[in-house]
Amino acid sequence: MPIATVNPANGETLRTYEAMGEEELERRLQLAEATFRTYRTTTYSERARLLNRAADLLDEDQGDIGRVMTTEMGKPVKQARAEAVKCARAMRWYAEHAAELLADEEPSAADVKDSGAARALVRYRPLGPVLAVMPWNFPLWQVVRFAAPALMAGNVGLLKHASNVPQTALYLEDLFHRAGFTEGCFQTLLVGSGAVDEILRDERVKAATLTGSEPAGRAVAATAGEMIKKTVLELGGSDPYVVMPSADVDRAAQVAVTARVQNNGQSCIAAKRFIVHTDVYDAFTERFVAGMAALKVGDPLEEETDVGPLASEQGRSDLEELVDDARRSGAAALCGGERPDGPGWYYPPTVLSGITREMRIHREEAFGPVATLYRAADLDEAVLIANDSPFGLSSNVWTRDEAEVDRFVRDLEAGGVYVNGMTASHPGFPFGGVKRSGYGRELSGHGIREFCNITTVWHGA
Repeated sequence: MPIATVNPANGETLRTYEAMGEEELERRLQLAEATFRTYRTTTYSERARLLNRAADLLDEDQGDIGRVMTTEMGKPVKQARAEAVKCARAMRWYAEHAAELLADEEPSAADVKDSGAARALVRYRPLGPVLAVMPWNFPLWQVVRFAAPALMAGNVGLLKHASNVPQTALYLEDLFHRAGFTEGCFQTLLVGSGAVDEILRDERVKAATLTGSEPAGRAVAATAGEMIKKTVLELGGSDPYVVMPSADVDRAAQVAVTARVQNNGQSCIAAKRFIVHTDVYDAFTERFVAGMAALKVGDPLEEETDVGPLASEQGRSDLEELVDDARRSGAAALCGGERPDGPGWYYPPTVLSGITREMRIHREEAFGPVATLYRAADLDEAVLIANDSPFGLSSNVWTRDEAEVDRFVRDLEAGGVYVNGMTASHPGFPFGGVKRSGYGRELSGHGIREFCNITTVWHGA
């Protein structure tokens, strides 16, 4: 894939970039290593001052960078601005909490005495340059949720962003530089995906984090495993959205629309499989389909647009193939399901019913505004359908029955269970999945400690 800004609303190539050569890449790796030696000695208060300044600049830039994101990957501009605001808040959260999250820990007095020590502690120390391989769907947020904790922990970042969002990638490097971080603290590497393996094999790179596809995750994990380097992977998701009879069905259906089409439906944590108890299936379906059909699809730079184009022509083709396969196998399109005429990579909000296990869309992630409906006879069947997926990122459950909540929390195979609401990431809560959705956690104290050397310090008597 060329490194270029291609407007998904019309397919026009706006800017292209040359990939960095070996000489420039080597210069940046040297700079990252050298910068880490000094940056690692800075205090939490110094790092917080710089990160708070970056947050202030991002707030000032939200309108401009919002339009850039929309032009590069197609999300509605109001959602792009909201993403910038969310990133600034996350920066401030880590600036405020990092010192506490990474404070020295003291083992119990009994364990210290039993070990024969006079005193002991656990200290969190940074690892070094961390490679971040990031996707296009949340081109600011995916990076900031890595960069903010990594920088506050004393690491330095090397960003290999998706090739279709180069302007956003370069903006992030510039943002941290304008905030006062030295040049080597955060660098954008304009390289293709083929360069990732070589970079990860470099001894100066100490760890990697990737958000993206399952094949990309496998490739990074394989190389990191060979080189014995720490990785965090956040891969695909096909999150269940379960509605039980005690739920507020009107509210559940209303939230379901947002949960499915946020970011034009191109979100790993978007609800994708809607599993509805038979007692409320018809009522939920009527409201949900009406809500999906009423969404305004159009120019993502217009404020009233609800759903813009998909980010790439290939992405639309992949989604279309899943829908067509399901319909050939007997699924019914209750709304949408047909590619519109005209320029741009648009696809309408679509709801499919009659899904069976043989259909590709049952086991593959639908990365776009397409929802699948399932009817469940009871709680046991709802759990069975929910877990019948290779993914396990997050989940959504609508019920007012506390016993049912306990069952879902106990039995759903996912990194999160959101009750009577839709999944959303927040810096205070750990984020990540199980099964083929990856491993490790981002955000919260768990996320900031992922790229730390957790060091035992023992003092003899």
